[in-house]
Amino acid sequence: MPEARWQVAWQSPPSASGWVLLHQRQHFLADDHGCLFPLNWVQQQDLRCLAQHGIGLFDGAPVQVWELAEPELLPGCRWLSLREVMLQHDEQLFRLLGHASQIGQWAREHRFCGACGQAMQLLPGERAMACEPCGLRQYPRLAPSMIVLVTRGDELLLARSPRFVSGMYSTLAGFLEPGESAEDCVRREVQEEVGLSVDNIRYLGSQNWPFPHSLMLGFHADYAGGELCLQEDEIEDARWFAIDQLPTLPAPRSIARFLIEHYLAQRLGHTLPRLD
Repeated sequence: MPEARWQVAWQSPPSASGWVLLHQRQHFLADDHGCLFPLNWVQQQDLRCLAQHGIGLFDGAPVQVWELAEPELLPGCRWLSLREVMLQHDEQLFRLLGHASQIGQWAREHRFCGACGQAMQLLPGERAMACEPCGLRQYPRLAPSMIVLVTRGDELLLARSPRFVSGMYSTLAGFLEPGESAEDCVRREVQEEVGLSVDNIRYLGSQNWPFPHSLMLGFHADYAGGELCLQEDEIEDARWFAIDQLPTLPAPRSIARFLIEHYLAQRLGHTLPRLD
């Protein structure tokens, strides 16, 4: 997908022409040509659709996302996870599908009012679901989380979750608690997960993360004290690694890899990477 072919745009109701993304729980239906299907073709399929939302324009043509009740499989198609897109495809496609996935998940979760249980309706002119009986409104939401690289001179603190592929180590991460700043979250999560204190926390960038409602905020922090003491239910192993003796690292397109490569470039005098 060439640069700048996709743009967010409000459409309500969805257009009667254009493209459709078929979404179900952070997965998209795809064929050999990609994830965008002609609307007139999709309308001919026997699909159980929970919601339809116009989300933007692709090459000037309207795009809508259909949230499917089940992961139905059409001939010649397969389901592609948002994480696969992040790791294997271009940034423009990831932005398009990341936006569509958030809207689709939001539409699935807010068909009924969480206060009174009545059916909700799309509010005209806004990206919001509204309950007429009680007045509750629900907008698409984000759950901010932080990810941080902790360093000590030429050493990087990297850790393993039990969920990681064999041999891979990454940076520390965690979700913000209510009333907590992102910097407070960095300090708390590092203390909880590995027993260390940090200072000189600086923000480096953010990334839409392939997890419902998640926005990952990336930081770099300096070691300030303490000995490694692992949170057993979260951390399988954590170690200090020298810059010339690193383990298997996260995938290149991830923000975790960006934080690591940014630090290595600084220490080695190389060109700083970009988080596009």
